[in-house]
Amino acid sequence: MRQSEQAIFTNMCMIYNKDYILVQDRQNPDWPGVTFPGGHVEHGESFVESVKREVFEETGLIIENPILCGVKQFQTKQNERYVVLFFKTNQFKGNLKSSKEGDVFWIEKENLIEYQLASDFLDMFNIFDSDNMSEFYYYKEHGKWQKKVL
Repeated sequence: MRQSEQAIFTNMCMIYNKDYILVQDRQNPDWPGVTFPGGHVEHGESFVESVKREVFEETGLIIENPILCGVKQFQTKQNERYVVLFFKTNQFKGNLKSSKEGDVFWIEKENLIEYQLASDFLDMFNIFDSDNMSEFYYYKEHGKWQKKVL
C-alpha cells in the first residue's frame, strides 16, 4: 500500500472575543461567502507561522498563541490531499482592515447563520466551536462524495 501522497496544506483561524467572532466575506468565486481568514502554508513555513501571516495579510491583526483545534481534509481532482488546519485564538492586537480577499468584520456567534456562508462553513464552524469534535473530511462512497465529522 502506498504510504505517501501529494498534499496541500492550508489554514484557517477563528479569532474570537467573548461571544464575537471575526469573519471574512470572501470575494473568491471558487468559494464565496462568509468564513474565517486563512490561506496556504508556504514551502518550508511552519503551520503556526503560516496562520499568523495569513491572518495579518487578510485582517491587519497580529495574533498570538493560535491553538490547533481541528482539521478538514479532502482529495482534489488531481488526487492530492487538501488539508485545512483549524486554529483559534482570542489574543490579538492591531487595527482591523479588509483585504482583496474580502471584507472582515465582527459578528455575534449566534448570528452566524443569518449570513451567506461559504459552502460547508457551518460544518467547519462546529469543529472550531466544539470541544468534542476535531475532524471534518470528505470521502467517496459508491462514486458520491460523503462528509463525516469526528
